[in-house]
Amino acid sequence: MQRRVNTVIEKLLSISEPWLQYAIRSNILNESKEDLAGLRQEMLKDKRIQSYLKDVSDFHSMLVTNHKNPDLPIHKLLFLLDIGLDTDVPEIRNAVNRIMDHKDGSGVYQSLTNIPKHYGGNGENVFGWCLCDAPLLLTALLKADVDYRQHIKQGADRLAALNREHGFPCSVSEVHGSFRGPGRKDDCCPYATLIMLNLMAEIEEYRNSDAVRKGTEVILSLWENSLERHPYMFYMGTDFRKLKAPAMWYDIVGVADCLSKFECVRSDERFCEMIEIIKKRRDENGMFTPESVYQKCKEWDFGQKKTVSPYLSFLCIRLLNRLGD
Repeated sequence: MQRRVNTVIEKLLSISEPWLQYAIRSNILNESKEDLAGLRQEMLKDKRIQSYLKDVSDFHSMLVTNHKNPDLPIHKLLFLLDIGLDTDVPEIRNAVNRIMDHKDGSGVYQSLTNIPKHYGGNGENVFGWCLCDAPLLLTALLKADVDYRQHIKQGADRLAALNREHGFPCSVSEVHGSFRGPGRKDDCCPYATLIMLNLMAEIEEYRNSDAVRKGTEVILSLWENSLERHPYMFYMGTDFRKLKAPAMWYDIVGVADCLSKFECVRSDERFCEMIEIIKKRRDENGMFTPESVYQKCKEWDFGQKKTVSPYLSFLCIRLLNRLGD
């Protein structure tokens, strides 16, 4: 088995650009930052990486109106952090500082949003938070090694306290008035639940918490009852099951990757069904080809559906590697 894994990773490295080679060597092979210094310099020369860095540096320049938009600075920042960059890079340090400039009294960091009056907001550009974006900001700060006790714990505790028996609800800060998404008030929001689980996976005191138990069960139950249940219009049908990158939304790669971080889930039959679907998409070399794409990502290898995507393969191989496969 180990030889098979090595062969797959060697193949992946051979078809990857410097930025992804860096991610593979730091994320999967656990090579040190010092040993990868030369490769790091190469990745920083990539024009797409430079573009992403420019966009995150001016973090609040884009109004947050659609959380499924891969152009949002928070999604770009999480991508950059995930492939191994950190606050040694000035633009990422700027992004972290800009996030930390806007925090409410309960410790939750805020995004610049405009919710129209007919949706319950005030129709103005204001800093506030929704449970479908605030956990992403906290996760980014954690990944950027911001001090947890001093800057993150209060906000994480505030958001974690929103959990219910059926997961996390559609919830917003007071500044956003009576806004909530297109669903029944008592339903969970699957996306908010997913990104809260990703946040709690990064925090030791929450990793085995009751909130995690409830949240993972909700996601697994939605999978089990995917034909009947789709709260807030989040489906687990055909489109959900298509392989897609980056893993920033509610789809099988993103959901399986999140659930795989919790040992209590790994033997669950429903989770194993998801993993089998992903594994069956491997080609003879253990690589993966996108089945759906974000049009705004067409400059990347994962922005097409015709050939193997090294980055999508990295996400899937890392996931399977976490499970010992």
